[in-house]
Amino acid sequence: MTAISSSVRLVQEAASAAADKLAVDIVAFDVSDQLALADAFVLCSAPNDRQVRAIVEAIEERLSDLGQKPAHREGERENRWVLLDYLDVVVHVQHEEERAYYSLERLWADCPLIPLDQAVEVTN
Repeated sequence: MTAISSSVRLVQEAASAAADKLAVDIVAFDVSDQLALADAFVLCSAPNDRQVRAIVEAIEERLSDLGQKPAHREGERENRWVLLDYLDVVVHVQHEEERAYYSLERLWADCPLIPLDQAVEVTN
């Protein structure tokens, strides 16, 4: 089973919005074979708390324009690791230190990557 096209579209839009706010190391995993809870995870990071917040706001605004609102949010108070749960797609925006420490890529290394638009990949 692979991520459905509507989930891939949300992944692309979230990644693009993150890139617009200078997020780094943007990557997306198709977790649909591993989890029943979601189709995809998007990971990105920023060097400071303010930029994490700006990235989160940009993602929420872009996906809101598509009629999507997160069902759940976590971490907004500290802006070190903010999780936006759109049910089929979960977006993790992490401070670079949290990204290095928790190394989510290692946990999902067996999952296939979702190719991102070239404009997003250039910012990585």
